[in-house]
Amino acid sequence: MTNTNVFNQSNGPLFTQLTNTFTTPGIEAPPDTGAAAAGSFFALTTNNVSIPSSQNLLLQIVNTAGSGRTIRLSSLMGGTTAAATLVIYSGGTVTVGTTPVPSNTLLGSSNTSIVSTRQNTGTLGGTFTSLISIPLTAGLYSLDLNGSIVVPPGQSLSISLGTGSQVGSINLLWWEF
Repeated sequence: MTNTNVFNQSNGPLFTQLTNTFTTPGIEAPPDTGAAAAGSFFALTTNNVSIPSSQNLLLQIVNTAGSGRTIRLSSLMGGTTAAATLVIYSGGTVTVGTTPVPSNTLLGSSNTSIVSTRQNTGTLGGTFTSLISIPLTAGLYSLDLNGSIVVPPGQSLSISLGTGSQVGSINLLWWEF
């Protein structure tokens, strides 16, 4: 017989043991999982875009004033066929080329994102502040932001990939609450 008590003592710590089985698994998940299950997680892509010489691929999301929701960025990923610089900005102006529609990652959900979007090639205009700047080599890139960049109502976030003759893509994932 062992010296281990099978019952907790009132004057000691509470001992527990998680039994992780197929029928009662112990699961930990990031906030993205709960947001996706609630229909509040969104994805936006530029798809693969040919970037002209001396220009950048630009993607912007705008959380309009009075939207009542806050955006938390989950991740940013994509690729480039040549060396480039990826920059995340607070603010800025993107001359509208297209307005891609964010997709809800809860497939079949009727919930839509509150952001306005803009995508084009060129140079970011207006007033902006650089948050993150990363030199890239040709290939894939991925940044796990885990909600660390927040876009409250009345603010915008711009992303630039370039400069130069190449094919690139930007994929942005976020949740709204």
